[in-house]
Amino acid sequence: MNGPGVFISFEGPEGAGKSTQSARLAASLRDVGYEVLQTREPGGTPLGDRVRGALLDPDCEITPLAEFLLFSASRAQLVASVIRPALSEGKIVICDRYADSSIAYQGYGRGLNVPFLREVTWEATGGLRPDITVLLDLDPREGLARAARNGQPDRIERADLTFHYRVRDGFLRLAADEPERFLVVRDDEVPGGPDEAAEIIRQVVTSTLSAARG
Repeated sequence: MNGPGVFISFEGPEGAGKSTQSARLAASLRDVGYEVLQTREPGGTPLGDRVRGALLDPDCEITPLAEFLLFSASRAQLVASVIRPALSEGKIVICDRYADSSIAYQGYGRGLNVPFLREVTWEATGGLRPDITVLLDLDPREGLARAARNGQPDRIERADLTFHYRVRDGFLRLAADEPERFLVVRDDEVPGGPDEAAEIIRQVVTSTLSAARG
């Protein structure tokens, strides 16, 4: 675990429900007495919010490398000014997306060199990794349809479907490589929908926290 605090990230393709499930987990943990800080990527700081606006703007043309470096700049600021201080205070930090997204989107999705992405990410974050990563998995076609119901698609959502399938494959490969860190919740395996998914996540996370804190 990351010192006295615990770092939990939520990952997944577009429309997977990361924002909803991260908020529900935060509420559940607060209900049982944990001090929780919620944040997101890109964003979470004044700089990050400005970067987020550019990254998601459909009218903004950004090369894959520039895209990755902008995400990394936002991430470096978030880690230094928000996440590390909260962890040092013993808080549980829940982040809607983190570094795994860069590997999945800019590595597997855009085709950038993954070892290079990992090296830059290490420098940007000082090697900070989540203790627990919840991967919400679903078919990209369904995820994009869900995202479209929430408004006009952003720049990344507008990428072609094959890109989004590569991203999903990237996430699943990351989870397979680190099963001890990832909790994979597959949409087609939770017939109870968001409520069942939230309960699965709550049970696994609270059990892990209890074991870690004795």
